Amino acid sequence: MNNQSQSDGIALKDVSDASMKKGKFSLLGCGCQSIVSVLGIIIVLSIIMPFPISDAKKAKQSEAKQYVGSMNRAQQAYLAENGRFANSVNALGIGIKTETTNYKYSVNVANKAVFYYGLSKDEKLKSYVGAVFLLPSNNVTPKAGHNEMTTVSILCVAKSPGTAKPANPTNINGQLACGNGTEVVTK
Repeated sequence: MNNQSQSDGIALKDVSDASMKKGKFSLLGCGCQSIVSVLGIIIVLSIIMPFPISDAKKAKQSEAKQYVGSMNRAQQAYLAENGRFANSVNALGIGIKTETTNYKYSVNVANKAVFYYGLSKDEKLKSYVGAVFLLPSNNVTPKAGHNEMTTVSILCVAKSPGTAKPANPTNINGQLACGNGTEVVTK
């Protein structure tokens, strides 16, 4: 009887170990594995998903950044060749359309300055403004002659997305600054 109760005890222990293992296996095999898989997918998607959306915005905004920057550079060349500012995007002759899917481009000529706008047509994209200022060379280079003139330019981006026209950059004695609500574009 002693052997039998010992053997019954071992048999019960083996059954209990087997059912525990089976319980753990089914819990890990079905329940936890499914939960872990779902959580893993959610985590991966939450990490991956913002990048394509952010990259898409950056790509769209890159168009305006490039176009307005190109207009600034073309305006400086146009002024050097013609002695005056170009008063339209088309006059620059660089093939930039005045309207694309995401932006409208325009020019505003002022006294000794010209401003270029890349206005967003989408509330989720930022607008750009560029400016070319004509000023005495001695404001930029102290040793320059008093009658010499030079151009300086700046490119700014709205701090917040939207379709509103950004504030014009300013020039105070050769010191350029972005207008309210905008910041200088870094390369």
